[in-house]
Amino acid sequence: MGFELTEEQVLIQKMAQDFALAEVEPIASETDLKGIFPEASWKRLAELELLSIPYPTEYGGGGAGYLSYALVIEALARSCASTAVILACHSLAQYPIVAYGTPEQKAKYLPLFAAGKTGPGIFALTEPGSGTDAGGMQTTAVLDGDHYVLNGNKCFITNGDMGTVGVVMAKTEQGIGTKGISAFIVDKNVSPWEVGKHEDKMGVRGSHTTDMIFKNCRVPKENLIWKHGKGFNIAMEALDGGRIGVAAQALGILQACLDESVAYAKERKQFGRPIADNQAIQWMIADMAKDLIAARLLVYNAASLKDDGKPCSMEASAAKVFCAEAAMRHSIKAIQIHGGYGYMRGMKVERLMRDAKITEIYEGSSEVQRMVLSRLALQ
Repeated sequence: MGFELTEEQVLIQKMAQDFALAEVEPIASETDLKGIFPEASWKRLAELELLSIPYPTEYGGGGAGYLSYALVIEALARSCASTAVILACHSLAQYPIVAYGTPEQKAKYLPLFAAGKTGPGIFALTEPGSGTDAGGMQTTAVLDGDHYVLNGNKCFITNGDMGTVGVVMAKTEQGIGTKGISAFIVDKNVSPWEVGKHEDKMGVRGSHTTDMIFKNCRVPKENLIWKHGKGFNIAMEALDGGRIGVAAQALGILQACLDESVAYAKERKQFGRPIADNQAIQWMIADMAKDLIAARLLVYNAASLKDDGKPCSMEASAAKVFCAEAAMRHSIKAIQIHGGYGYMRGMKVERLMRDAKITEIYEGSSEVQRMVLSRLALQ
């Protein structure tokens, strides 16, 4: 059984690939070296109506599903992983509202996300003392009349300085672990937060990562998503889709590793012939090609299951851990094929290696994915 893309999916894939090659690729190196948010690319994603690809058309989304979304993330990451993760987080921030928001919440916020008027969306779960252990969260939300008052710090937040609307997790009840976590839509124009430290990252440097600081931040009570104590459930469900996005990002990086390695191996000559004639190089390229086929099938399968409304936690975790580790492994091999040139700042393969590493960490580390996989397999 294979994956035959529909006519619509082929058109979306081609549009994303053409955009990435023509407009994202030329600025990718500068975006990385200078840590510049790719403003022009963000605006073009809005113009191309790619900011809400999997979500309902009635709210300005593309209605095209998660497989189409994965195709776009893959195409972007092949040129610039920073741009890919900016869009992936924007999509992640929308999911809780799409899945559990009230009709009023959906009508108010989803069209803004789709048009890019919120800036890149924010999903704020992680804190200095609670990453994998979400139950250790310290940010609180206390009901005070018609508002919840939020206090606490979030860290490692993608788009934290660029976006104006985010989904923020906070404790509404203490002493009961994850069952006390609730989810809120926080609009910076109504409920301001402070932007804290900007992280100076190894990779995906065009994607800004900051602290978010809430000091008596008053959020209208109608911005509670679903109901008290359901924030952790919402977050875990959202992360299933988020892991498909990260897997697609790693897939795009892996494709770029193969592209760059093949092109360089054919061009670079040693001892009077291309290094592509050497078996050692051929075997590295063969392993890249092999794992690329497997990675693509894993991503497309997980995305297709989500589109069909079927359980996909196991498949999303499998795709995420396999693709991330393959991208990391083969980015190192891509540098090896390029030799000393590959080690130089400004070379694409050097950037690919730095970008690949984070895919093994965020949206649940490889170790967390193995925890998920083992738990589900043992059931």
